[in-house]
Amino acid sequence: MDIILQPWAWYVGGPLIAISLLLYFYFGQNFGASTNFETLCTMAGADKFSDYFKKDWKDRDFALLFVVGLIIGGFISAYFLTPNQTIDLNPKTVNELSELGFSNIGNQYFPDEIFGDAAVFSLKGFLILLISGVFVGFGTRYAGGCTSGHAITGLSSLQLPSLLAVIGFFIGGIIATWFIVPLLF
Repeated sequence: MDIILQPWAWYVGGPLIAISLLLYFYFGQNFGASTNFETLCTMAGADKFSDYFKKDWKDRDFALLFVVGLIIGGFISAYFLTPNQTIDLNPKTVNELSELGFSNIGNQYFPDEIFGDAAVFSLKGFLILLISGVFVGFGTRYAGGCTSGHAITGLSSLQLPSLLAVIGFFIGGIIATWFIVPLLF
């Protein structure tokens, strides 16, 4: 049981991702989660309002299973495999987050200042999550896929648009980390 509860080294996780990708490629599928939003909209009847959603969602049922697996795996991990332990963060990171007003640093992955009930149900917190969601949703469609799809599938199949998208993701992350988050908090 100890091996499941500990973080796995890169030389274990990396080959597991590679094996997963080989299986996806073998069966002619692409890895990624963002197209599931499109599929769910199609299943909900969005194809009646926009030609963009006129797709056969049954061709993407494997991707929906992937997302269901992500949700189930996250639930199992969070509630059964994650012991109450501190997160090993660099002391400088802890100090910088404290200066931004974050508390309980190193004891949880999702800060209460962004994801806690008080934050979500405040006007500022609600707007942050809403605007972030719109940007992420728009960005994944505009970029032709999500970070996992471009960074894992796109780069492994040597696609130039995926390389450009991943570079853009990193630039956006740096801008958000160094400029936008400090302004918001």
